[in-house]
Parts: sequence; structure tokens; C-alpha cells
Amino acid sequence: MSFKRGAAVQVWVGAAALVMSGAVLAAPLPKGVSLGPSVEGITEYRLANGLKVLLFPDASRPTITVNMTYLVGSRHENYGETGMAHLLEHLLFKGAKNNRDITKQFADRGMQFNGTTSLDRTNYYEVFQASKANLDWALQMEADRMVNSFVAEKDLASEMTVVRNEYESGENSPGGVLFKRMQSVAYDWHSYGRSTIGNRSDIENVKIANLRAFYKTYYQPDNAVLLVAGKFDADSTLANINRLFGAIPKPKRTLPQFWTVEPTQDGERSFAVRRQGDVQIVAVGYKIPSDLHPDSDSLGFANEIMGDVPNGRLHKLLVETGKASQVFSFGATGYAPGLQFFGAVVKKGEPVEPVREALTRAVEEFAQHPPSAEEMERVRRNYLNTIERSLNDPQAVGVALSEVIALGDWRLYFLSRERIRKVEAAQVAASAGRYFMRSNRVSGTFVPEDAPQRAAVPEAPPVQAVLKDFKPEASNLVSEDFDPSQRNIMKRTTLTTAGGVKLALLPKKNRGETVTVDLRQHFGDEKNLFGKGMVRGFTSAMLMRGTTRYSRAELADAFDKLKMTGSPNHFQTTREHLPEALKLAAHVLKEPGFPEAEFDQLRQQWLVGVEAGRNEPQSVAAREMFKHFEQYKRGDIRYRNTLEEDIEEIKSTRLADVKAFHREFYGTHPAEMAIVGDFDPKEITPLVNALFGTWRAPAHVAPVLNRHAEVAPVTRILDTPDKENGFYLARLNLDLQVDDPDYPALLLANYIFGEGGLKSRLMDRIRQKDGLSYGGGSELEAGDLDRAGGFSISAIAAPQNLARLDAAVREELARAVKEGFTAAELAGAKSGLMQQRLQNRSNDGVLAAGWTGLVYRGRTFEWSEQLEQKLMAVTVPQLNAAFRKAIDPARLSVFIAGDQAKAKGK
Repeated sequence: MSFKRGAAVQVWVGAAALVMSGAVLAAPLPKGVSLGPSVEGITEYRLANGLKVLLFPDASRPTITVNMTYLVGSRHENYGETGMAHLLEHLLFKGAKNNRDITKQFADRGMQFNGTTSLDRTNYYEVFQASKANLDWALQMEADRMVNSFVAEKDLASEMTVVRNEYESGENSPGGVLFKRMQSVAYDWHSYGRSTIGNRSDIENVKIANLRAFYKTYYQPDNAVLLVAGKFDADSTLANINRLFGAIPKPKRTLPQFWTVEPTQDGERSFAVRRQGDVQIVAVGYKIPSDLHPDSDSLGFANEIMGDVPNGRLHKLLVETGKASQVFSFGATGYAPGLQFFGAVVKKGEPVEPVREALTRAVEEFAQHPPSAEEMERVRRNYLNTIERSLNDPQAVGVALSEVIALGDWRLYFLSRERIRKVEAAQVAASAGRYFMRSNRVSGTFVPEDAPQRAAVPEAPPVQAVLKDFKPEASNLVSEDFDPSQRNIMKRTTLTTAGGVKLALLPKKNRGETVTVDLRQHFGDEKNLFGKGMVRGFTSAMLMRGTTRYSRAELADAFDKLKMTGSPNHFQTTREHLPEALKLAAHVLKEPGFPEAEFDQLRQQWLVGVEAGRNEPQSVAAREMFKHFEQYKRGDIRYRNTLEEDIEEIKSTRLADVKAFHREFYGTHPAEMAIVGDFDPKEITPLVNALFGTWRAPAHVAPVLNRHAEVAPVTRILDTPDKENGFYLARLNLDLQVDDPDYPALLLANYIFGEGGLKSRLMDRIRQKDGLSYGGGSELEAGDLDRAGGFSISAIAAPQNLARLDAAVREELARAVKEGFTAAELAGAKSGLMQQRLQNRSNDGVLAAGWTGLVYRGRTFEWSEQLEQKLMAVTVPQLNAAFRKAIDPARLSVFIAGDQAKAKGK
């Protein structure tokens, strides 16, 4: 089973204050419940009806995740039913027998929630503030919608158009379309050849009877795995799960068997997608074994060795030589044999065939050039570091574990760690040689041959065979039960100075001894930054591309060795490595090398990126909005460039300009730094002073403030030809500052109108009721040091639905102003916002950034507490009065970008 980099399982381990991991129940098992295996704090149980339960107690953060994984994905769909697994996922948010308005119930509790569908599984998760009431509700809701969801005809009518809009949104992406086509070209028979989003006609025409039959077949306890992770009592939770889910009868049906085996490919295949666009992408794909096969681990190493940036072979071959602006590699793999992709992005107008030839040759000759010891060590270290970090971070555990659950057993994640430690270079080369060959390549024409080559992909072995020698490792990671209230944060934080740096130090015991650093620097003032907007961006982007001591690749390795993730201004590391990590961050900030080759690469990448947005609806609408609201002249640091101005300035910026900007403007006097996590303040404070305390930039530093301005309303219709999806954007400026009396009420009103997720007024209308849009929302901006605020609304929709979307948005905004919001909506918004804010403070990265922002403005978390007190004191009359005073629908400027031919039905 291969470890998928970037999709690491994030794991909890139970803790009371500072305790060792483990989820052993203190009470006897409930009747009908059997005990399964336990690994590093995760314990499995089995209910009598077949439901698997994973309990993962961890008291280090005051949150709980409930994740339900169903072992059904798009590969289980039949002819004419493509996209049905994903469509059913949407319908399960439409209500069930005892939970008729699930999205509102989520919003009232401030829960983060979602559902995802892949080739092999579907999962639903909610992350929320730890409490018995919240957990009890989440468990009963999941039990209810497992077998009692409505799956109603009326909901299908609106949700189908929402899913279709999601499909249309994907059709705007050149890479997304390319990979969807590659799936279908690569497979003759297996359902992995169908994209999970499905075929448009199937989405539009699927029958409710088919959806209900699919639901009744697969949404049953013997086809599901429930995971509960976070701060909860294992004994009472298991008893509650047995009471709620154990009442569901064990199904009598037999799950369908799938016997289709993809035949061995007998020649290279090729295809082209011809659509309007602004970038060129070339990619090759090869069929590879299931994630359960031993070769999957060595193929994962090959993927990283080829595609890593900046250390990968393809980056050095194609990007550093100027042939391509970007390279990539990834695997689309799972329970059955999957695909391995390699590719490159080429600037429009540049030759593609030399890139394709070089790319193909590098991949298919990989076996002749085995990995070096350095390459193997780098990949192994990166994988193991990623796994280690995941074991310390209780956030995306449900979605990540869902991937290995779909393979047959969650313990495969831990087995992969053992295998990673043992993979050798010869194995990597041999595996590449077995599959990365011409006859197995997606890109070809039939060519008769006397002795054709075949890449026979072996069957997946049984999970039991894969796990037969697996022995779990003991875990000794500890953490504390940290209270993220503002008062406790103030009590635990030391505010001090180190030279010109204002410091906020919050030591606490973290799982894995992790620690987060946030450094806020300030550059120049309104006058001395004039004409330097682009060069400032280049300077920042060049910092991690090499220093006076390290090349870009060496610097990436140095970060990995110190377990640093992030940038020199915001990173996570461990207690052991914090001193050296601070020294490395200071070195990167103070002594960048500005290598000319990297500067040329960056310029090329930015040019390609800007050109890629030339006809993208979201980019087109945003640039037009910036242009209309612009009040500064070109060169002002607050001015927003047009696309052509961006291109002009990217081309004209010189490396000498970047070096000069760094000499003149970079420093940490003044600056703010926050350190949150596992560290000793007495050890770190003198080091911060030595590294940053006296580093002063020659240029004068002062805040650059924005000014509020009234702007006349307009409506602009913008044409983006050959785009399946469109974009809607609206804005009005507000004279608003965060300390204004009306600000708390406006925060709540905005949450109710458009920021509160699927149950907001806006999404209730454009998604739940009208089925016009997959995604949308509203945003409230308020100045910290100035009064330049704003209120904006955005959404996606098919071009033919944009006019209806505009009308719906205007109607809902007018209704909110005229009729106001209700007491129930206000109560739900207060609950949701308060729980979200508490969860944010539970995240060390958010907490550290919060401290630097507050300290910069001369505030502390006492200000945050006072704001929340004001939020909770808002009344319905105050809420509606503030919204009516600030929001005038007649002042709204609207920008609609889409294919006008499609909009007119041509």
C-alpha cells in the first residue's frame, strides 16, 4: 500500500492532561460489541450488525471529529448512473426522518462539515466544539441519515442542477479536463475510467428510483466505518453508538460483486483536448498496481523523485532549462489498479513536442538511472516527516483515514510507514521498469509489432496477507488539555520585546512537541514604496529559492531536516529543532542568494499564471471590479494592476531591482513575532533578540492606510468564450472600522446572509431552492487602522443561469433589508460564530498569527474577548438596524463573467 504524500492521515491520541496514548475502555464492552485491533491510540470495535467503529480519544484540543465512511464510490456505479454516488452524497444533506434540516442544525452548532466522494468510498464528516450535546447530536444524525434519509424527488430537482454546476466548474479547468479525458482513454472496461463527477447526461437524467436503490444497497451498517476522534469519553461514546447504530438491523441483502478486470494494454494511446485556453499542458500516464500491491510503495518513491519541486528530476530537466514553466506528478490509485501521471505546463506559443519527448524519455528511462542515495533519503525523510506531523495534528483524520479504510483496513496506514523505511533504490528502479514503458503509456496509435511488450499488472493480494507480519509500534506521544479561551490565552502568554521585535510567547505541551512561529515584518511607507509593488512581490517569492549558503534544493532539504513546514515568516517545527529553525529563518530573510536562473524561472511561471487567467471568468470579473473601484494612481502600492500592466511589470522587473529592494526595505525593527507550542521562553527570547532584535531597514516604515470612497454603482457583463462555468461578483464600499458600535451586529448579519455556509440566506436561495449554483457566499470587510471596509457577494453558475442568479441575489438582499432577520437566525449565528472562533483559537498557527496581528494594532486577546461579549449582546432590532444602515442594494456594483453565446442560448 503506497503512502500518498499530501494526503496524510492526521491522528488523535487520547489524553487527559499529560497522558500516554491509548483508547482502552475502562468499562465492560456493551452487549453485542466486540473488540478489534488497536494501533497507536486508535481502537476498533464491531457492532452486531456489522458496523465498524474506530475510537480515537485525544484531549489536546477541545474539538471532536465524527467521520462516517461508506465503502461505495464511483466505481460501484452502473451504466447510465455515472456521478450517482456523488449526487447521493449531496442528497444526504437534505434531511432525514428525525433531522429534517441538517445544514441549519450544523450552522446552529457552528460545525464544520462536508462530504466527499472518490473512486472507492464516500465519507461525511463534521468537526465541532467538544461537548456531550454536540457529540450526541452528531451521532444520532449520522445514524438517522444512514437509513432514514429522504432521497426525495423534489430535492433531486434542485440538487441535480447544483451538481451539474459543479461539473461545469470543472470543465473550466484545462488540467481537470485533460485528466478526465486521460482516465477514459486509459481504461477500456474498468469503472476507474469514469470521473467521479460523472457524465453530464447521467447527472441530468438519473432517476430517483435508481438513487434510492443505490442508497438502500450501500448505506448500511455492514458497509460503513464510523470514526470518532477528539476530546470525548470513550466508554459513554461507545455505549451511545451501540444504542443508536445497534438499533439498525443487519441487512439481509448481499452486496453486489464486481468481476471486471482491465485487460493488459497492448499499445501506446494518445489524445488531444482542443479548447480555448491560455496555457499548454502535456501529460503521460501509466497503469500501475493497486495500493495494496507491494510495488505501490516503490512507485510512490518514483513519483516523488520525478515530480518533486525543486529537487525532482523533471523540474531540473524541464523547468530549470526553460522548456516548461511547471511540472507535476501524482497517482490516481486505490483498491484496483490505477494511473500514475507525469506532466508539464508550457507557455502558450512555446513548442510542446520537445517537452513531451523529454518528459517521456525521462520517465521511461528511469529504470536505467536508479535513484541516488540522496534521492532515496530525501523522499524517505519527507514521507516519514509527513506521517509524523499527521500523527500530531487532530484535524483531517476522518477524510485521510477514509482512503485506507476503502482499501480494506485502516491499519494499512501504519503498515505503509514500515514499508517506506525498507524501500530500496533497486526496488524503485525495477518497479518503474515494469510499468513505465511505451506499450503501457496513455498516448498512442496502434502500431503492429512482431514482439509486442506487455506490462502485466498483478492482482491485489488479500488484506489479510498484506497484514500478516504487521506489528504495531508503541506510541509515547503526549499533550496537554489546553483551554483556548481568551482568558487562559492571556494567562499563559508572556508579552515582551527583543530589541525592535514585540514578542508574544505561549508555551504549551503539544503532541509531537510541535511549535509554531509567526513573524510579521513591515516594509516602507506610502511614499518610498511607490512603483515597487511588483518588485516587492518578486523579493518575497525569491527568498526560498536559494541563499548565500544554500541552493533552492539544499534549502528545501535544510527545512526538511529541521522538520520545518511553511515559510521563514510562518512555520511549524519541533521543540528540539526550534533554535536552529529560527537561525535558518533568519538566514533566509537576511541573506537570500537571488540566483539568476531561479529569477528567470519565477518570471516565466508568473507570466504563464497571469496569461492562464486571461479568460477565466473569476479572474476577469475580479479585475474588472478592481478597475471600477480603483482610487489610486498606477505606481501607488495600493493600486491593483490590470492584466496587461501585470505582464508589463513582470517582464520589466530586473534582478538588480529585487536585490536593491531587499537591501533597502527588509528588516525586523519594527516587527512582531508570536511563538506558540512546545518551547522554553527563557531559552528562545535571547536568541530572538540576537537574530532579529537590531536588524533595521534603511527605509522609513509607516502603515499604509486605505481610504474609504463612495463609488457609483454599475453592472458589467463580461464575455469569456468557451467556458462552461461563469462567475458572479458584487460589491459596495463601507465606511467601517472594527471598533465601530455596529461592527458586531454586521458580523452576525453577514454570517446569516452569506457567510454561514449552506444554511445562509444566500445559499438557501441560489443552491437549496433554485439550484443555480454549487458555491457562493458573502464577505464583510472592516478596517483595522483605517475605515476602508466593504461588503461583497460571489457565486459560480452556468452562463445560462447567471441572469437568474443576479436576480435571486438582488431579491434576497432586498428581502433582508426590508424584512430583517429573525431571532432564531440571530441565535444560530451567535452559536455558529462563537464556536468557529473557539475552534480557530485551538489551532496554533491561527493563534500565533492572531497574536502578531493584535500586538501590531496595540491589542491583546482581551480585545477579542470584548468583541465576543458585544456579539453575544446584539439584539434583533440592533442587528436589523445595523444591516439596513450599512447595506443599500441600490449601491451594489455587479460584475458578471461568462460565455455570452451560451448565456443567450446559442
